[in-house]
Amino acid sequence: MMKMNKNNADLVLSRRDALRATTAGFGWLALKGMASAGTGSLLPVPRAKRVIFLCMAGGPSHVDTFDYKPQLSRDDGKGAPGDYRRGASLLGSPWSFSQHGESGLWMSELFPNLATQSDKLCMLHGMHTDVPAHPQAFIRMHTGSSQFVRPSMGSWIHHGLGTANENLPAFVTLNPPSGQGGAQNYGSAFLPAQTQGLRIGIERESRVLRRDAGSESVSNISSSRRSAEAQRRQLDLVQALNRKRASRAEDERAIEGVIESYELAFKMQAELPGLLDLSRESERTRQAYGIGEEETDGFGRQCLIARNLAAQGVRFIEVNQGGWDHHRNLREELAASCRTIDKPIAALLDDLGRSGLLEETLVIWGGEFGRTPYGQSSDGRDHNNRGYTSWMAGAGVRGGYAHGATDEYGIEAVEGRVSTNDWHATVLHLLGLDHEQLTFNHAGRDFRLTDVSGSVIKEILT
Repeated sequence: MMKMNKNNADLVLSRRDALRATTAGFGWLALKGMASAGTGSLLPVPRAKRVIFLCMAGGPSHVDTFDYKPQLSRDDGKGAPGDYRRGASLLGSPWSFSQHGESGLWMSELFPNLATQSDKLCMLHGMHTDVPAHPQAFIRMHTGSSQFVRPSMGSWIHHGLGTANENLPAFVTLNPPSGQGGAQNYGSAFLPAQTQGLRIGIERESRVLRRDAGSESVSNISSSRRSAEAQRRQLDLVQALNRKRASRAEDERAIEGVIESYELAFKMQAELPGLLDLSRESERTRQAYGIGEEETDGFGRQCLIARNLAAQGVRFIEVNQGGWDHHRNLREELAASCRTIDKPIAALLDDLGRSGLLEETLVIWGGEFGRTPYGQSSDGRDHNNRGYTSWMAGAGVRGGYAHGATDEYGIEAVEGRVSTNDWHATVLHLLGLDHEQLTFNHAGRDFRLTDVSGSVIKEILT
């Protein structure tokens, strides 16, 4: 604690007050350290100010959605090549593909609405990851490691950039799965506690993101039992006790995180409920996102909320949709999954584009891995970590562009290979952050989201 004397008045400035005076706390301190490191560690012109991550849990089938494989269809029923899967037969896609937009991107008929936005999409056909198991691959997609507890991508971005709106969290996750690592996928691990994601809802249990009788907003964000003044007095008492304990702690960072999180929770009462109340939206907007339609209502609400949060300065918004683990009943269930997201995502991209937000917002879509080109259970596909597709759109990436490729059957990435570390490095780069310099010292060593590897995918940048 520092003590200053001016005009016979003592000014007591705590460490926490000093950080708050910088307006962005730990994030700006991190940036300051990166900039002083030199070697271009802080990029001069970040293209994106925020990220919307459309997370598809379960492993969407790339060969049925975005990765056109005519040879697979021609060889339908033949044995899988080499030792890929002994005794398995190739399964051609039941759906037709066609080219769309001025760019001529190939897309499946499963996405008629998203096809209208094809010139905004940058396909990454060379994606690959380490392990074909859901929990490990899902955690690695979020944190960069499946072996140890690490901070999530959203937490690293909050740590690096700070917050753009002091009344809202910098990182929000909508309806995250309770499995596949659960809270680890939006946790802060050893980063400051305030960088962890704010969870709204969980899977399909959220009251926020489905139709409820009588209300479409979150009523439990604020307390109806006490006035704002009474809540403030109660919080001031709790915070005074926390500061007293922090002054005696050997390492006060954990308590500082609690103090900051309490302050943010109080401030959110004024702004967050309005962003989640979709009854204020026009009927035209609600229809565009598929709100009110049985298949698209839940995901459409998430996409519209994500737009609202992005417009108000939230740095990282994750929108979750599970149900992509199609080991059987592919024709019916994959089609249903695609119908759930097709209209809402197309509306989101169109909305962001018309408002100008897409120029400074990076939208990314993908799951933890893809599916096999051979059949399983007569009408399904197994896990495939060796090659699959994700896509990006918006700030700083080439629209209407396909990068990389899998082999003729979609088994393995053979061109423009993109690892999870490369993917993370590129996202950070577009936000103006050097993935090699965005580090945090823990247990005697510097850690980063990309561990000890990863390269920016320069070919997709504008």
